[in-house]
Amino acid sequence: MQALRNASTLSSGRIPHVAVIGAGIAGLRCSDVLARSGVKVTLLEARDRIGGRVDQQESGGYLVDMGPNWIHGTSGNPIMHLAEKTGTTILEPEEHQALFDSDGERRPDAEAVALSSKMWEMIVDAFKYSDEHSADIDPGVSLFEYFRSKLDTDKKLTRQQRQDLLHEAQMWGPFVGDSVEKQSLKFFFLEECIEGENVFVAGTYKDILKEIGRVATDEGKVDLRLGTEVVHFETRSDSDKDDYGKVIVTASCGDQSTFDDVVITCPLGWLKRHHARAFTPTLPSRLASAISHINYGRLEKLYVTFPSAFWLSSDAEGKPDLSSYPVHTHFHDPAYVPHACGEAWNQSVVSLAHLPPPCTQPTLLFYIYGPCGTHVVDSIKDLTTHSTEYDTVLNSFASAFYSRLPNYDPSSPACQPKSFLMTRWQADPFAGNGSYCNFQVGLERGDEDIEVMRDAGGLWKRGLWLAGEHTAPFIALGTTTGAWWSGEGIARRICAKWGIKVPGDAAAATEENGTTGVQGAKKKELDKDRADAANLSGLAI
Repeated sequence: MQALRNASTLSSGRIPHVAVIGAGIAGLRCSDVLARSGVKVTLLEARDRIGGRVDQQESGGYLVDMGPNWIHGTSGNPIMHLAEKTGTTILEPEEHQALFDSDGERRPDAEAVALSSKMWEMIVDAFKYSDEHSADIDPGVSLFEYFRSKLDTDKKLTRQQRQDLLHEAQMWGPFVGDSVEKQSLKFFFLEECIEGENVFVAGTYKDILKEIGRVATDEGKVDLRLGTEVVHFETRSDSDKDDYGKVIVTASCGDQSTFDDVVITCPLGWLKRHHARAFTPTLPSRLASAISHINYGRLEKLYVTFPSAFWLSSDAEGKPDLSSYPVHTHFHDPAYVPHACGEAWNQSVVSLAHLPPPCTQPTLLFYIYGPCGTHVVDSIKDLTTHSTEYDTVLNSFASAFYSRLPNYDPSSPACQPKSFLMTRWQADPFAGNGSYCNFQVGLERGDEDIEVMRDAGGLWKRGLWLAGEHTAPFIALGTTTGAWWSGEGIARRICAKWGIKVPGDAAAATEENGTTGVQGAKKKELDKDRADAANLSGLAI
């Protein structure tokens, strides 16, 4: 918040007109705080709906989240507060999980727990090592290389145990949104999370999104323009005193509008693809390099719905016995599925049959990332959802995994999927052709890059601001919570710039030891002996 401290307050008494670009979580929260502070707000969204990457669709008669499924850290988390306020059902999954090795054989449950627990210990060590020694770590060293070096020095491990742990290490790909072979050890500490448990949003983000967008969708408070794709921004030079601070926004249809301030909440992937031509004058070199340096993940999701949850055995009353099979299943990189050498196609699968009523559904959720995610998206990106060809392609991929689950019988109707639904974020230009920010090998100043984007390279002085999960406080990068805090933080800074008082119900942004945070939330203290199901499944720190 150093920029806020240095900002001079405009004392004209004029109410500014602010454009917010993008109606995702950051844009909605920013619009909310600005509008309730009395600012004139125009919210421009390229899609025909609000939410951005928070979206729900129906598959097999059930509503599912295409974007985030989790709330990462419950202590002092505003998204958790919204879940409670809206009565959204959540699940804190059990720690037990099933494991299938590279040959497709299910390992004993005790062995699966031992492997995931050992890997969690290594994750905690890697995180602390990155946090304490980041300045001295070679930018070219990956998280996977760190794991391998630790395993090489552990003489108590057998060759098979070492190989199993290296495969287990790859299960952290879904968390970072790409291969752990690409994850920077130097900046692994930036994957830190909020204190508290990681919970699955069983009732979907539907009602949470509705509450977040309540003010933005009120036409009496915010001018919401859906279906409006913004393609260019022009800021006045410092010498244009009469128009100082004015920003001209151009839509894809050619329409232009002028605003006092513009908040760009477009995904990092969009900025990476368009920053060189979307701004006049060109962005400051340090800001452009920061956008280029921070990477963008490739996490996708596949929902496979069956007539019933065949992987669960029946209890004495003929009802599904949830204790007969765990929520989480790990499939190590499969030797039985053809794919390019050097690409890890391991799968993390969640059984939605374990969700509490009324959210229970006979569905398997696959988290697919990196090259594997790219392969599947490329296979279906031009196909009509739920078409025969679409279902056939997805079944040819998923069947290699679900056919290994308990009680599977290819001749049983219960084991034949009735619906498939796959995300296509990598083929979605409005999502930035990806999922969320991450930090890959070769990155030299990752923390500084985030801070530069958070400050928009100083362009806020000309009325241009950046917000989104990629500019969030370090404890919430890449999350809906981070997007919320980022949008709120920019709204507060704009109000401070114009001398406008912000309503007291918004959490106040703070800065401590150079790190932007939020009151009521703190960095999670990692403990090798205290892990939840998301930790052990490689889906959250």
